Amino acid sequence: MSELLNLDIALAQILERFERLAPEILALPDTLNRVLAKDLISDIQLPPFDNSAMDGFAIQAADSDNASLESPVTLNVVMDIPAGAVPQKRLEQGQAARIMTGAPIPEGADAVIAVEDTNGDFSDFDSPASDTVALYKSVKKGSTIRSVGENIDIGQTILASGTVIRPAEIGMLASLGHSNVAVVRKPRVAIIGTGDELVGIDEALAPGKIRDSNSYTLSALVRQDGAEAIRLPIAPDNPDAIRKLFQNAIAQKPDMIISSAGVSVGAADYVRSILDELGEIGFWRINIRPGKPLAFGQIGDIPFFGLPGNPVSTMVTYDVLVRPALLKLGGRKDTSQYIEVVTGETMKSDGRRTFARVRIERENGQFVAYETGTQSSGALVSMVQADGLLIIPENNYSVAAGTKFKVKLLRSLELES
Repeated sequence: MSELLNLDIALAQILERFERLAPEILALPDTLNRVLAKDLISDIQLPPFDNSAMDGFAIQAADSDNASLESPVTLNVVMDIPAGAVPQKRLEQGQAARIMTGAPIPEGADAVIAVEDTNGDFSDFDSPASDTVALYKSVKKGSTIRSVGENIDIGQTILASGTVIRPAEIGMLASLGHSNVAVVRKPRVAIIGTGDELVGIDEALAPGKIRDSNSYTLSALVRQDGAEAIRLPIAPDNPDAIRKLFQNAIAQKPDMIISSAGVSVGAADYVRSILDELGEIGFWRINIRPGKPLAFGQIGDIPFFGLPGNPVSTMVTYDVLVRPALLKLGGRKDTSQYIEVVTGETMKSDGRRTFARVRIERENGQFVAYETGTQSSGALVSMVQADGLLIIPENNYSVAAGTKFKVKLLRSLELES
């Protein structure tokens, strides 16, 4: 029996084969959750002009010296400046301009006093202001003014390549005038499966049959990681059907092909011989539990992963080996979260690096992990119930309660602190 390959070595060999995909240009509204392909450098200043941060009166700050509710200072109101307008004259000493939020500061003014600190009226800005305004407090130079370029300056890198575009980034891109944006092309992943025992999800179960779940699970995982999933029909275990399935997958022109089942050494595993015809595949036995048999290589020039068929093994091997490669293709960062826990019970392993499905409790100020019942690689319910994957290093066979390990979270925890 060949020696099991170290998981880290296997992952390093896989990642060497992948590079980020080329960019494509999309209209700004279509870029949500896509990955920015190049640094965004501003060619303008924001704000583009000095403007008022609130409704009030533009003044010269020195004119408000010593103003108070008991001893107000009265200024002459010489103009109204609504948002979107351009001031028509310079503001002189002893004068004020009624100004709306976002409107440009007139030349000569160096402060804005909020309307609440005056006797001014903003209830009907379309009507002329009173001839005078009383100031009830003093303000400093620059008060309530948003200065030109205080948010963004020319030449400033606003968004770095690799940024995932959220609503805030879309707003920023709009502010900078980018109607079209270069984003990393979304990876296309063909998902295939084989097995005489598999039937469709809407078919009745006959003796010896099970419903296909892996292709749906993999499709969801792929989409969750920012790629397009192309789920192809299941092929029975015969060479002609499997060959046709792979040829169909190649015809989709994907960036990656993922297969579940059919890569072990069983008598019905025709996938291996078909892959030898169509590509260059390495078959590994990896030091990981669950999910030991794995194929990686390429069909033509398309990277190929052949994952084990048990549903938990499929998910775990996807998570630790396929997902990093897919994220690299799509230019995405791995945002996985890890926490330190202690085991709440004795756990068994077999010496391989083990990814145990666990639920997490908060006890006495620390996170405590408990297995989600059976750890069978066929029990998909163990993944449904899991908060995370407890990582037990190699060469451990029995882990005592109270042992510290890391858990890779599968979902956000809502535990009392």
